[in-house]
Amino acid sequence: MAIDLTVAIPTYNGAQRLALVLEHLRVQTGVKAANWEVLVVDNNSTDNTIETVQQAQKNWLPQVPLKYSFEPKQGAAYARQRAVQECESTWIAFLDDDVLPAANWVSSAIAFGQSHPQAGAYSGQIHAKLDHPPPPEFEPIKAFLAVREDGEQAYRYQPERLNTPPAAALVVRRQAWLAWMPPEPYLAGRVGKSMIGGEDVEISMHLHHGGWEIWYCPEMHAYHHIPPHRLERPYLMALAQGCGLSACQLRLLNKPFWQKPLVVGRVLIGSARRVLIHYRQYHRELETNVVAAFQFQFYLGNLMSVRLALHRKFWS
Repeated sequence: MAIDLTVAIPTYNGAQRLALVLEHLRVQTGVKAANWEVLVVDNNSTDNTIETVQQAQKNWLPQVPLKYSFEPKQGAAYARQRAVQECESTWIAFLDDDVLPAANWVSSAIAFGQSHPQAGAYSGQIHAKLDHPPPPEFEPIKAFLAVREDGEQAYRYQPERLNTPPAAALVVRRQAWLAWMPPEPYLAGRVGKSMIGGEDVEISMHLHHGGWEIWYCPEMHAYHHIPPHRLERPYLMALAQGCGLSACQLRLLNKPFWQKPLVVGRVLIGSARRVLIHYRQYHRELETNVVAAFQFQFYLGNLMSVRLALHRKFWS
């Protein structure tokens, strides 16, 4: 019987986090009539990820397969590509190993896909799960930490404006992925010390280019665990710049050759302008105002993304 949904969990040295995610999936509700499975993609971990999966399999659901796959090439984009190759389901729900799905997450994901035949991808509400009360600066920058709380009405994203859902809890139509995602992703995700992001945005942009719709599904709730160190200034500054460093590459995706110099020029001029304006307005606060410093690093990353784009394969 055909599989409706594969929940694919890319993980790198996340055995402790993974066990909790699997437990949340084991107790899903409203899925008795559904055909679904879980696939853990080990992205070259050096911890006991495989043992964690094997332990979970001993007390797993008899009607829901729990599978394991290994992807040696580092990067979330490669792990997701491996998941697509390994499964044959209609939908693939990518779930990060630090994101805990609500009890009805799987049933809500299946229902939304069935009711939206033009959807190529969709994601729901992702709430912050914090160990301590959030600092005052959390609210303005929470979207950069894959927190998405956009109300109770479904809507379509606008990938042409880089308005896309995070991949932390993203459901993708496998047919659309196979037709429109390149075999080799342009952006691999954060690997090693590199904080360059954008690999999640790339998914939506390719699918949108193929004519598929990208949706927000308010019935899907998940909880992103954000440890304290990710709210500290050094991590936030690196995150801001890393997000910005993918800007030019993303805007060049799927553009014809003749448009690419125009895109680069617009990114260069627009980013330089934002850097100058922001610095002039906030330069006295950059050491004390975390939000202002975060935005400044993001704009700097946008500006530096032009150099990265010129050195990569965006001109072929």
